[in-house]
Order: sequence, then C-alpha cells, then structure tokens
Amino acid sequence: EYPESYKDNTNKEKLILAYVENYRRQYVHLFRDRKPLFLNPLNECGIEKFVCTTLRPTLLSYKALYHWQGCAEFVADYLTMKQLEPPQELPMCLFSPSTILKRQLGNCFDFSNILCSLLLGAGYDAYVVSGYATKEICLADESRQICPLLQPKKEVLKEAEKPEPRKYTVKPPRDLRSKFIIKMEARRKKEAEEEEKKKQQEEEERIAELEKPPPDALYGLRIHAWVLVRGGKREVPEDFFIEPFTGQSYPPSSPSFLGIESVWNSTNYWANMQNCASGCKDMSFDLMDTEKWEYMLAGSDQTQIEIPDAEEELYDLDDDEKENEDEKHLDMPATWVLPICVTKNQYEMRCPQGKKTTLYKKAKLEKYANYLLKDGLVTRLSVYDNNELTDLKRVQESFENREDKLTTRVHQGGLITEDFVEGRPRSLQQHVYKASNPGPEAERTMTFFHKARNKLRVDGLCKREETPTEMTEHFVNRDDFLFLRHVLFGKRQKKVAPATAEGPPRPILKITEKFHRNDALSASKDVEEQIFIIHEDKIQITYHREDPNITASTRDFYKPPNAEEKGGSLQWSNDMTNTFQVNPHGSPAKNLAIYENLLQLIQTEQKSIQAVRSSEEEVKEILMDRQKEELASELAISVYDTERNEKAKKHRKELERLAMEEKLRRQEMEMDYLAPFLAQIGNPDKISKTQAFKLKEDCLADLKQRLIDKANLIQLRFEKETSELHKRQQDYQQKQVAMTKEDEEQYFNYCSEAMFRIHILELRLNRHKQMAPHKYMQLEQKLRQDPRLSVYF
Repeated sequence: EYPESYKDNTNKEKLILAYVENYRRQYVHLFRDRKPLFLNPLNECGIEKFVCTTLRPTLLSYKALYHWQGCAEFVADYLTMKQLEPPQELPMCLFSPSTILKRQLGNCFDFSNILCSLLLGAGYDAYVVSGYATKEICLADESRQICPLLQPKKEVLKEAEKPEPRKYTVKPPRDLRSKFIIKMEARRKKEAEEEEKKKQQEEEERIAELEKPPPDALYGLRIHAWVLVRGGKREVPEDFFIEPFTGQSYPPSSPSFLGIESVWNSTNYWANMQNCASGCKDMSFDLMDTEKWEYMLAGSDQTQIEIPDAEEELYDLDDDEKENEDEKHLDMPATWVLPICVTKNQYEMRCPQGKKTTLYKKAKLEKYANYLLKDGLVTRLSVYDNNELTDLKRVQESFENREDKLTTRVHQGGLITEDFVEGRPRSLQQHVYKASNPGPEAERTMTFFHKARNKLRVDGLCKREETPTEMTEHFVNRDDFLFLRHVLFGKRQKKVAPATAEGPPRPILKITEKFHRNDALSASKDVEEQIFIIHEDKIQITYHREDPNITASTRDFYKPPNAEEKGGSLQWSNDMTNTFQVNPHGSPAKNLAIYENLLQLIQTEQKSIQAVRSSEEEVKEILMDRQKEELASELAISVYDTERNEKAKKHRKELERLAMEEKLRRQEMEMDYLAPFLAQIGNPDKISKTQAFKLKEDCLADLKQRLIDKANLIQLRFEKETSELHKRQQDYQQKQVAMTKEDEEQYFNYCSEAMFRIHILELRLNRHKQMAPHKYMQLEQKLRQDPRLSVYF
C-alpha cells in the first residue's frame, strides 16, 4: 500500500543518514553521560528515516487551521494518545503523519510531528522538541488543572485620560481633614489588606500542597515530545510551548517541562548544549548561538550568520571559492511522506467516534462532533463542587446547527438559561426559568432582540420578567416613549370546570406604565407615569417634572361604574378627579379637557389590558414552540451538504436515474441496419452464403435508392424556388411602372431571400452528389466487416 519512498532510501537520504551517524558518534563521544538523540527511527515499513524528513509542512483548506490554536485543538481532539513504553526510553519507530491520521492513534512524537507540520505550513517558526516532562504532562492528566472554558478572560483596563488643566478652572474646595488622621487610616487599611492577602495566600498554598500530585519515581526521566513556536513570524511576540496531547500553550518557564535534548524542523536538527538543572526557564532558544545549540547541517538558513558591512572586505572571498564552499554543504533531502490530507468528514468528526471526554479540576468536558447527536449538542461542561466529581454544581451545554437557533443552555441553582441567535419567529434572545416549573405563569425572564421586534411587531420589547403575581416588560425606541410596563395580578377564583378546559385568565389588579420625556410637549402635559388601579376603578397620572421644580404635577381619576360599557353615556362630576398642580399661578385645566382626558385614559386602559393579555398569550405560544422544538430537535442542513441533505440526495439520485434511462433509450434507438432485411428472410440463426450476398445487395440497393430520392427531393425544391423567382421577376417587369415604393422593397427582399435559398439548395445538392459515393463505399466496407457476413466476403 505504501509508495517506494516508504520502502527504500534514495542516494541523498543514504548520504544524510551517513552524516547523521557521524553526528551521533561525535555526540556520544563528547557527552557520554547523556541519553542518545532521537535521529533516525524506523518508519512503518521498517526503514530508517531522518526525523527532519518525516515532517511535511502542510496548509489545509480549513480556516480554523490557519492559526496555532485551531491546529493544536484539532490534533489534540483528532488523535488518541498512546503512552511510551517504557516511559524513559525513546521510541524505536516514527510513522508518517498520513499513517497516524488514518489510524488516529499515536504517541507524543507522532502528535508533535503532525502539529509541527501543520504549523510550518501555516507560516509559524515551529520545531519539534525532544526532552523530559512531568508525569501529568506525559500522561495528559489534566485533573489538577482548571478547564480552559472556566478560566477568566484577561481584560485590559484602559486608564482614564485626565483632562488637561485649564487656566481659568475653578479650584476644588480645600480639604480640611487632618493629614495625620488620613495617613493613619491609610496605614491601618493597608495593614488589614496585607494581613488578608497573607491569609489568603497561606490558604492557597495549603490547598495547593494538599492537591499536589504524589512523588514520581521517574521524575526527570520521563521522555516527552512537544512543539516550540519561536517569536517573530505570524506576529508571535515571544517563544512558547504547545503541549500536543491537550493543545494548551505554556511559557518556556513552565515547571511542567524539565529539560530538552534536541529540537528539529524540516530544514535542520539542533542538539541542546545548555544545562537543564533548573528546567527550561533559563534556556535560550537562539538557535544561531553555536555555544548553546549544535546544528547538524551548516547550510541551513538558521545557521547563517550575517556579516556586518564594515567587515565584509576582511571576509571577502572570490566567487569560485564561494561556489566551492556552497557545494560542500549538505542540504536536507525532500520529505518521504505522503501529503497530509484531511477530508471534510474527517475534519467535522474531529474526535475518534465523534466524541471525547476530558476531566479537569472540579469539571468534566464532553465534546461531540457536529450532527453526531440529534439535538445538535457539541460540548457539555459539567462543573462540580468537589474533586471527586460527585456534587454537581452547573452544567453548560453548547449547540450548533439547530433549527430553533438555540446556542447554549446552562443548568445552575435550579434555573435553566437558554440563549438563542437571531432568526426566531418572536425574536427570543434569552430565556431564564425554573427547572421545577417550566410552564406558564411561573417565574421566568425573557430577553428579546428589540431591533428585530421593532421591524416585525413595532413594540420594541427587549425584556419580560414574570412571576405568578407580577409581570414587568421593558421597551426600547418606541414611538409613544413607553419604556416600562408593570402588571400586578390577583388570585383566581376557584370554579368547578372540566379537566380539559382552561381556567380563566389571571385577574389584573394594577398596570403601571412609564414613559420617557417627549420634547415636543411641555412637561406639564407630558405623562411620565400612568397607573391603572383596576380593582379600585382608579387612574393615577404623574407628569414630567419641569427643570426648576422639585416635584411633579399629578392627577387622579375615579371611574364611574359604567365606564367600560359600549355606547353608554359617562356622567361627569367634580368628585371624579383630584389634581395637584405644581405651579399655583398657572391656569387650571377646564372640565371639558379633563373629561376628554378621562375618556382617552379609559380607552388607553383597555388597550393596556389587551396588551397584557397578548403578552400572556405570547408567553404560552413561546413555551409551546419550545416544547415542540425539544421533542423534534431538528437540525439545519445546508443545501450544499449533499451527504446529510436528504432532499439534495434524492434529487441527485433522481437525476442519475434519468440520465441512465436516457442512455438506455439512446442505445435502443441505435437500430441494426440489417434488421429490416433479416426480418424479410425470417431472422435465421445461421446465414448462408446466398442469403449473405442477397442481404448485401438489398442493403446497398436500399441505400442507393435513398440517396437518389434525397437528390431528387433537393433538385425538386431547387427547381421550385427557381421557377417561383422567375415568375416574380416577370411580374415585376410588367408592373414596374405602377408599383409603389413599398411593393418594390417587398419585391427586392423576396429576391434576396429566394437567391439565398437557391444558393443553399445548390450547395446541398452538390455536397450530396460528392458524398453519395463515399457513403455507398462506407456501407459496403461495413457490410464486409460485419461478423454475420464477413465469413463469405
């Protein structure tokens, strides 16, 4: 199954292996107490290969793999870890990246080899590192680390810009407090903070000591491989390590990495000459420093030291000497491995069998491939209160490709929080409710995309908070300046009703609506708050406060008993209103205006009640939709995904079936030219010589007759067109004087078209006369070669 490059070495590879052997002997002679270098392991075919040629820089066509985070996460998820056996010895084999990707199983060197190939293809200055690490790193044990999803994001705090002092700025008031007292208070506060900080630090050290892993008998001897990314390329500011088993990044000063023996990439190999007694924190990764790193190939780009311009003359060599010197350098052979290829299905599957579980400190993370589960679940993070992972605290689930636009769901403290993206029918953005009571008229909070609701429903609702007795709605950018509506409900009256019948709606006791300031009206006429106390038949109005005033004008209305009756007359009396006017010098409102205001408020109250009932119905519809969506769990599939899209698959199969039927129909249409003549003699199984000659003569005679008929037909049409043209010409000669200009144009157009048709018919007739003998000869040759007649000719 493998190509020849896997089974044998080229001459250049044999030369580099000899060079490697010489390098190894010198290293062993100089460093007898150090372990051997990882130079030329066996490949899958048992052939020695240099580790640098096992790398193959590749840039895959997936956007996430253009950055080191995506590459590291893909390699960590796609492959299954296999430990080194024994852990303190280098592996004997190093398979090609393509083979490891097919098997989805490898050790730390296999992981690092693939990851470094992807990083080099993406433009990073990456190297495979062979060294030593702690037991937790070698075994990919993350049970003592915090889950990356739980780590707080670092926020960059921007200092507030101080305004430039102005010349005529008013000076602040003088501070008359005692400076000694302020100093003593600051000292006591600082001492208390330091004491608290010290206690907290001691507690953290105590917990860290308790959580510290047990002593490792092989500490410092466990061999491990990881990836080094040097700063400079791809806007990488400084060097860092990537652990291939987990995909996490570490600084070089991390205590998890205990030492380095060598590093390599696709162009060169370097042996470490520095002391690793204190780990990697004091190590320099300047590979051009020959005192700290011993390179193997002198012709590599990393080992070329630029000579300053001032000293160029001292080291100036002739062109011939430079060419001879360049020829002496041995460059790296081409890679022997097959191209790294990851199909779309493999990339989307990510993990083996499409799922992976990782244990962290007080957390468990489960990953699933897209479309693997019917509900679209891709990650589930379970957070616990203890290290034994028994006391569940919070569950966070992430979804993708859901038809209902659900993205995350969080279970915590008895509450369920669901987040959605834009595109739902009622523009729901977030839904928070109790897990014990998910039905209507319960405690819940709904957040909406108010911009979308403004476009669709023109209500601008952004948030709705509901309890069994209250409901509060918040609005944004409404034309009527309403920004809050608060509703107070009462208890239902118990009535005997069938089990299937719905109960009466909750009685509304009070509706409170608040409005923003409308600059088009005066403050004394612009309503700030209106309260409909329905169970008391009372309406309270509060107007906006004017700038110089500290209080606002108010007006109370008491509705008569027949206020809601249609067509009924509303009797007015002065006892129905109570007004407080801030400005005592202002003219009071007239009774007619107050009466019209009352009628308008009664209509507004009915509209508010109707809006509250509509909100209750909307909540019920949203809950019913969510219940149906959870039962169905439909996933959105792109029309371009032909593997998962059943409609596209059926359409493609239908097109293939129609194409096959068309092909068979065409094959059936290609009839046998001897079939009519064989039918005349009864379709015999075996044709005699006499019958063969007769079939040939009949077939040729039939062709000859058809050619003659076709020539006669063309000749007949030619003569007909010619006679018709001659007749029109004679008619034109006779009527030329009396003809109008339009008749002449019509005659000339006809003559032009007739001459064109006559010319075409003449060409067709001549071509037919030329091709007729050739067709006759071709048929005769075909008959002679026909397997049914060729025996007798």
